[in-house]
Amino acid sequence: MYAIIVTGGKQYKVAVGDVVFIERLGAEEEAEVTFEQVVALGGEDGIKTGAPFVTGVTVSAKVLKNGKAKKINVFTYKPKKGQKRAMGHRQPYTKVEITAINA
Repeated sequence: MYAIIVTGGKQYKVAVGDVVFIERLGAEEEAEVTFEQVVALGGEDGIKTGAPFVTGVTVSAKVLKNGKAKKINVFTYKPKKGQKRAMGHRQPYTKVEITAINA
């Protein structure tokens, strides 16, 4: 069984036991979180979709870690003007393990 959830403005296909890196949540490590925005639920009997979300379905997960991704370098410039700027960015994330799909 799998589910498609929405969190942080993105959609993720998850199953029980999956470890997923999602946009940072305001939860501490080892905390239990619940995703209630489930777009689709798939299993042996087919796919159930919602409009926009499937009612009565939640996905439970355990927070493993909060951290930052590797640094990326961003360079912007305006040609023929001598204007340039270098910046770095590290995207924060939350690493979660899917523990249950409650249908």
